[in-house]
Amino acid sequence: MLLEAIYHQPKSQYAYAYNEETLHIRVRTKQHDMDRVSVVWGDKYDFSPEKVTTTRMVVFAQDDLFDYYHVAIKPPFRRFAYAFKFETKDQTVFLNEVGFTKDKLSSSGVGMLWSPSGMFEFPYLNPIDVHSPPDWVKDAVFYQIFPERFANGDPSISPKEVEAWTPDAVPTATNFFGGDLQGVIDNLDYLVDLGITCIYFTPFFEAHSNHKYDTIDYLKVDPQFGDNNTAKKLVKEAHRKGIKIMLDAVFNHSGYYFPPFQDVLLNGEKSRFKDWFHIKSFPVSTNPLNYDTFGFVPEMPKLDTEHPEVKAYLLEVARYWVEDIGVDGWRLDVANEIDHQFWREFRHTVKKANPEAYILGETWHNSMAWLGGDQFDAVMNYPVTNSILDFFVKDEIDAASFMGRLDAMQIAYPKQANEVAFNLLDSHDTPRLLTIAKGNKDRMKLAALFQLTYSGAPCIYYGDEIGMAGGADPGCRKPMIWEKEHQDLNMLAFYKKIIQLRKDHRSLRDGTFRFLLAEKDKKIIAFERTDVMDRFIIILNSDNQKQKVTLENISAGTFRNMDTDEKYQVLKGEITVEVEAVSAVILKDQ
Repeated sequence: MLLEAIYHQPKSQYAYAYNEETLHIRVRTKQHDMDRVSVVWGDKYDFSPEKVTTTRMVVFAQDDLFDYYHVAIKPPFRRFAYAFKFETKDQTVFLNEVGFTKDKLSSSGVGMLWSPSGMFEFPYLNPIDVHSPPDWVKDAVFYQIFPERFANGDPSISPKEVEAWTPDAVPTATNFFGGDLQGVIDNLDYLVDLGITCIYFTPFFEAHSNHKYDTIDYLKVDPQFGDNNTAKKLVKEAHRKGIKIMLDAVFNHSGYYFPPFQDVLLNGEKSRFKDWFHIKSFPVSTNPLNYDTFGFVPEMPKLDTEHPEVKAYLLEVARYWVEDIGVDGWRLDVANEIDHQFWREFRHTVKKANPEAYILGETWHNSMAWLGGDQFDAVMNYPVTNSILDFFVKDEIDAASFMGRLDAMQIAYPKQANEVAFNLLDSHDTPRLLTIAKGNKDRMKLAALFQLTYSGAPCIYYGDEIGMAGGADPGCRKPMIWEKEHQDLNMLAFYKKIIQLRKDHRSLRDGTFRFLLAEKDKKIIAFERTDVMDRFIIILNSDNQKQKVTLENISAGTFRNMDTDEKYQVLKGEITVEVEAVSAVILKDQ
């Protein structure tokens, strides 16, 4: 028993409130080190031997080094004192806040009322502290739209030098094609038919660039996209068709032509806005750069979100688009470079305007510091993105590493944050999925199939569903191809089919998830998703050779291949399936 490998932290992703009456308790051990792990628990004011309960924990995640044990408990009085019991064939060890003891739980010391000291505690489950993301996100299928490149619905407002909207159009960092909000309104039925339930827009506020991340006016739709009434019409029409709207908030930095920054350029130290930015000296200079920016981009000066006037302005922006226009969420650009206090006030403002609004942070790394229930509902799940791409598309990791990476994310955050995590495979910031796959559509389909049957909220980048390709920015920002003769209709049918399967079966959205197969040096995985209604086994073969696999520890039942109707009977807890090269089999329990 390697005690050095054991880890637990109270009031963290290892011990948190899942809902108003349930606690999730987790502990880490060395992989395959324990025969049994239990939590020993009771009320912190009555932790007497006859009142203490021992509940067995189960392994819910593994990585290359560790097992992670989990249990859900409903403490009768919302108070929870606890310790851990670790057992092997020849050893029993207890762990509480004081440390390890052999054979017997240490209960010495002076405690409060009738309780001993030294236990771990979740002192009280206060409902207001529970991280409660909006339920609708668990059922959502997102679709990311780059407004300038989706559809041109009103040519009268297009930029003067707009380029031809053709299937072979070449996007650059500075050219325009005339996409607008009316174009999205005109194509809402296309999104309904695809199965989309929420549109994620990159910014459509007034700005000079085609990407609009260099904001001039946060309260105004860019005239090339329409006006605020067009935005309100878009939200209303989308809602009528069952589609929600999420906007991109660029609060880390403004654009160079943001009026307060222009005032600083004009008036220097005498500007009333000089403290809205992080300016190190005057006069303001772009070369050498003497003010903080996004990266080292002079056109994107960083805002001081601690400044009361900046904060008041941006919080009004947050309120206006949710309350007055009716959008359903915010995606927060460069979210990790803004102070935590701003995000706490931002959350209060947004949730007051709409308690069901979704708050999504753009971070590219472990983000637990933002997911305690006081800031973001979830983050863009780039660690999962990269794992899916590395296994199914790039062929850079084996099945065991893939499972370990995904399980590491399950332990990294509370369950409710993972249930609404934003799972993308590409975006306006990355090469397109088909290009990452080097044109291999079978590998693209494997990645998309996993994304659409995994936990969390999947997001499709506009045009992926019809086989659009494109390299890194700006290549990934081609105009949407609407001519059917230039669309991959087989790919479109595939996306529709898997999205509908997800929508038809709750088990594929928020059911339990369990890896059944993920071996070292292998390229095939299998997992099970279940709820009270359905049970699925999904097997994905990323190998270039046909594979025959036998899955073990399967509960009794008869499964049907969703494509061929072939039946598979579970015999003695096993089921054997053949899977063609770079393809998948979806089995559903009858």
